[in-house]
Amino acid sequence: MTVDLVIVLALLVAAIAMFVLDRPRMDAVGLIVIVALPLFGVITVPEALAGFSDPNIVLIAALFVIGEGLVRTGVARGVGDWLHRAAGSDETRLLVLLMGSVALLGAVMSSTAVVAIFIPVVLRIAQNTRISPSRLMMRLSFATLISGMLTLVATTPNLVISSELVRQSHAGFGFFSITPIGLPVLVLGVGYMLFARRWLPGGTEAGGARSRGRAHRVEVGRHSPLAGLRLDEA
Repeated sequence: MTVDLVIVLALLVAAIAMFVLDRPRMDAVGLIVIVALPLFGVITVPEALAGFSDPNIVLIAALFVIGEGLVRTGVARGVGDWLHRAAGSDETRLLVLLMGSVALLGAVMSSTAVVAIFIPVVLRIAQNTRISPSRLMMRLSFATLISGMLTLVATTPNLVISSELVRQSHAGFGFFSITPIGLPVLVLGVGYMLFARRWLPGGTEAGGARSRGRAHRVEVGRHSPLAGLRLDEA
């Protein structure tokens, strides 16, 4: 094992530890690794900066810009409002529309941004329809993961692999090259969630009442020091 390999493995372990601890931010961790490699002599400074000339880096940055634009212009929120109106209180229709909308948006923007957009939408729908939020969040997660199979730009690994194919003198992926695989997987995913929902925790709360599964009634004794006190005083 060479010294350079030991340094690279040590930096990799350190980066993973910082990612797990979320200290510092993920972008800062990436910059730290880029700076550390030339400092330890593993690569040269031009080699460390060569990645910024890759067109895929610019494309990934542009996807974040597009995602932020969809949020700021109200397009994403409009999708959420339409979803609520179209689905109503029908859980089956809500499942299909939610997973379809999330997958389509995730096909053209960052999956992390899609989740951030839809979490408040899903929580609002769950509150209005009295459906357990955990049931809807599971579908949101599945649809976001499947969206990475719909287009070339749906997830970063697609771009990286396509770029590496071109670098090795092979034909890269087209924008819709993986769509014929992703669409059947999306249909199967929706079908599976329709079938497996009976085993998901929670459900539609009967009579519009909120679940009180973890609520307990406690009686304060006559001689208790808590007797006569308000809740904030106790």
